[in-house]
Amino acid sequence: MVNKAHSGDYYGEQAIWLCAHRYEAAVLPNIGANLIAFRDAENGYKFLREPKQEEMETFKARPIVHGIPVLFPPNRYEDGKFPWNGQTYRFPVNEPDKSNHLHGFVHNIPWSVEQFGADDEESRVSLKLMVDPLHPIYRYFPHSFTIKLHYSLSEYGLLQRVTVRNNGAERMPCLLAFHTAVNTPFVPGSAPNDHRFKLTVGKRWEMNERMLPTLSLLPLSVSEEKMRDGKQSPFFEPMDNHYTAEPQEGRNRMELIDTRTGVKLIYDVGTGYKQWMIWNDGAKGGYFCPEPQTSLVNAPNVDLPEDEIGLLGLEPGEIWEETSRLYVTD
Repeated sequence: MVNKAHSGDYYGEQAIWLCAHRYEAAVLPNIGANLIAFRDAENGYKFLREPKQEEMETFKARPIVHGIPVLFPPNRYEDGKFPWNGQTYRFPVNEPDKSNHLHGFVHNIPWSVEQFGADDEESRVSLKLMVDPLHPIYRYFPHSFTIKLHYSLSEYGLLQRVTVRNNGAERMPCLLAFHTAVNTPFVPGSAPNDHRFKLTVGKRWEMNERMLPTLSLLPLSVSEEKMRDGKQSPFFEPMDNHYTAEPQEGRNRMELIDTRTGVKLIYDVGTGYKQWMIWNDGAKGGYFCPEPQTSLVNAPNVDLPEDEIGLLGLEPGEIWEETSRLYVTD
C-alpha cells in the first residue's frame, strides 16, 4: 500500500483519511476530532467501533461510544460544579438522573485541521482546538488554551500525541481522557467470547449511586485480578468501573487477544494517564471502552492531594503532552 493522506468522506462527514503499510485510519474534524476508524486493510480487521451509515445521525447526536472521542474535562462533576483557584465554574448538568455534568465540551464540536501529508515512512494529520474569550466553551471554562492532536500511521500502527497549552494569564486545570471504543471482536469470524484482555490497574475506586467516588479504594476481586493478569473476558460482568493505573514493566496499557487466531491488539497509553475507566455497555458484547484518564472522577470536588488524584494545573505558557499507540502483534 502506498502511504497517503487525503481529505475525503465518511458517510457524508468530512474525514481525513490516512493510509500506511497495511493500515488505514480516518478522523472527523467537525465531530470533535474523533479518530473514527483504525483498520488493518489487508486482513479486514476493524479495531474501533465505527458507526454504520444508518447510525450516523445517532452518532452525531451522541458521539461518545464510537472511535476515540476526546474528553476535556473528562467524566463526571457533581452538580456541574468545578472549583478552581477560589472560584466555582458551573457546567451544564447533562446527566439529569444523577445531577452531574458528563464528558466535557470538546468531543462534539469542530476542530481545525492544521496539516496532513505522507512520506515513505508514515501518513499523518494534525488537528487543533483553540479556545479564547470569544469561543463558546469559554463561558463555562474561562481559560484560553490550545489542544493539539497529532495522529500518524506507520508499520508500527497508530500513534497519537496530544498537547495542551495554557495561552492565558491564570493557572488552568488540565484534565483529559479518551473514551476509546474497541471492537470485540475485531477479527472477522470471531465472537465476543473468543477474547481475553489485560488492563494495568491497581485498585478500584468505590463509587456511589451517582457514579462519583466515595474516596474508598477497594482491592481487586478475583475476577478483576484475572483482568489485570490478562486472563479475563471484557464481558465477564457489566462494568462502569474506575481504577488507579498501575503500570507493569514500566508500561500502562490494555491488551486484547483474540484467542481463536492469536492476534493481539495493544493500546499503550503512556504513564501520564494515572487512572482508568472501563465501560462495557452492560456486557452486551461487541465492544468495550478502556478509557485512559489523567484524573480521578470529580477530582476538583475531592479532598485528596492533587498529585494523588491527578488534579493537574498548567501555569501560563506551560504545556502538558502525552502519547499513546495502538498496534497489533500476530
